[in-house]
Amino acid sequence: MSHPYCSYRSLFPTLSTHVHLASCSQGALAQPVSKAIEEYHNGLLLSGSNWDEAIEKVEETRKKFAELIGAETDEIAVLSSVSDAISAIATSLPYQKEKNKIVFTDIDFPTVGHIWLAQEQFKDNITFIRSSNGIIHVEQYEKEVKHDTLLTCIPHVCYYNGYMQNLKVIADIVHKKGSLLFVDAYQSAGQIPINVKEMDIDILAAGTRKYMLGIPGVAFLYIKKELAENLKPRVTGWLGQEKTSEFDIYHPVFAAGARRFETGTPSFISVYAAYEAIKLLLEVGIDNIQSYLKELTRFTLHYGQEKGLHIIGPLSTKCRSSMTSFYVENASKIEGFLREKNIVVSARKDVIRIAPHFYNTKDELEYAIAELSNLINGK
Repeated sequence: MSHPYCSYRSLFPTLSTHVHLASCSQGALAQPVSKAIEEYHNGLLLSGSNWDEAIEKVEETRKKFAELIGAETDEIAVLSSVSDAISAIATSLPYQKEKNKIVFTDIDFPTVGHIWLAQEQFKDNITFIRSSNGIIHVEQYEKEVKHDTLLTCIPHVCYYNGYMQNLKVIADIVHKKGSLLFVDAYQSAGQIPINVKEMDIDILAAGTRKYMLGIPGVAFLYIKKELAENLKPRVTGWLGQEKTSEFDIYHPVFAAGARRFETGTPSFISVYAAYEAIKLLLEVGIDNIQSYLKELTRFTLHYGQEKGLHIIGPLSTKCRSSMTSFYVENASKIEGFLREKNIVVSARKDVIRIAPHFYNTKDELEYAIAELSNLINGK
């Protein structure tokens, strides 16, 4: 298999010494992203304050993420984590006696359950959709989402096994029941094309440190414009106000659109990194990235089975992302052994997750899978 993005590999210094296959946890750091971090640091070091430049960078980054998911700029809030984004929505939804059910799944990242179960007004009106072998069939949404469901939360891609859901199909189902759709795109943004308008997504959250090639400290919250205007945040701050420069403590007025969910000063250094990371992704093209990663995934599934490894999740690229999970009883220990060989993967519970990005090669996957097989089989 030829590598169509060979010229980009030199942008990722870690690839010269490590096999980096942990994009589901932390993407490799590219030189343009590193330089952006230095730019922010040098701005403080040399001028003492770079507030205006940093605020401008927030706006530029907001536009870049909006472009990435097909949204309007005012539909994007810049926050610090996906957990903050989910909490912001959970605390702002109006409780209605006739429509008060919250639905989420057992393939969601645990923070989703933690947040919703902490909401007193909703915790007794929660429905869990339970998966079968790590997969949720669309018929389950037809059954479990009812006309009194206020919000349905789903992951685009499951963090544990790489299972990918059809967002447009699920959106159609839940909307027929009158439910809003909240998508956690942390494991998909940056590797799978997303268009929130075409997919008819109401709310979406994603962070930058995984497939979006950034660092911790920045997440984005998309809220459909007409919905955002009808929500009143209970968690807000001065940057969530219409006129931040007036510093009016007595007469708060929410900003337009999703911006009303912003709070205080963001992690500017993470914003600088996010801008360059998203710029790089857009340059390569998410459609191109997905197409190449499908090739790598087919190889991973085939070679993993050839080596006798137990794959968790779908065995077809049709409903899985580029992340492949292999069952390993002592996953954390094996992760450490692979790290000693300069192979960077990510363990979760009883699986080793191998998650390539567009900068990886088939040879790297072959090497990592062979070493994983040797460790499991005691060779």
